[in-house]
Amino acid sequence: MNAPVDSPEIGREIIAAGYRTNVHDQGEGFPLMMIHGSGPGVTAWANWRLVIPELAKERRVVAPDMLGFGYSERPEDQVYNRERWVAHAIGVMDELGLEQVDLVGNSFGGGLALSLAIEHPQRVRRLVLMGSVGVSFPITKGLDEVWGYQPSPENMRRLMDVFAYDKSLLTDELAEMRYQASIRPGFQESFAAMFPAPRQRWVDNLASPEEAIRALPHETLILHGREDEVIPLEASLKLAELIDRAQLHVFGRCGHWTQIEHANRFARLVSDFLGEAD
Repeated sequence: MNAPVDSPEIGREIIAAGYRTNVHDQGEGFPLMMIHGSGPGVTAWANWRLVIPELAKERRVVAPDMLGFGYSERPEDQVYNRERWVAHAIGVMDELGLEQVDLVGNSFGGGLALSLAIEHPQRVRRLVLMGSVGVSFPITKGLDEVWGYQPSPENMRRLMDVFAYDKSLLTDELAEMRYQASIRPGFQESFAAMFPAPRQRWVDNLASPEEAIRALPHETLILHGREDEVIPLEASLKLAELIDRAQLHVFGRCGHWTQIEHANRFARLVSDFLGEAD
């Protein structure tokens, strides 16, 4: 995809599941793969930029732009679903020679991480779900607005208000940066193909069967912002109820951007949780 060669959003290119894939790969140690959310114009770097440097101090952090997002390839048939994204994530692991990873998923990425752990349990050591989908719930107004985004500076600013509890984070510069990202060539075309109305079906597609979630053997850390307007806290409460080896941390005064609004706390919690298995 088109981007300045010196853009921090560009990592390195690999071929994963047959698709050109932009991936950030930093640090050394047991690998941690991080799967981003599904906001318009999102990239792995935009999602994880505040926590990758800290987490990479103790482990190898791998953060791909998922199929159709960011600077990874868009499939010609424009077909997107949980099964295809999970296959792409496994393709990233295979191409990088990662037999097993710790896995962090944010929102949409949490649904993929959960599904990957269910379908390929031996490929995951520990699991972190942040503001995650993965169980079915009535779609929120906030998520419907995110997936139904039509590019304009005003619409992007409105989405920023939905994402964050701390409005001081919502500068005009941030809104303009995310708006410009959403109108780069190919971005909106693929985004519009991912979650067309009616959008409840995409919540349901990203949900895993409850009996499969109950059978998960993995130690799991669940994180959620109490004031999240995109994914309801009830989704994480349900996951914590279903997953036997789960612990749940709820951030007060926090919206959907736990890894941005509470970046240092997020990094410490994740690092401590994963460090128990090192």
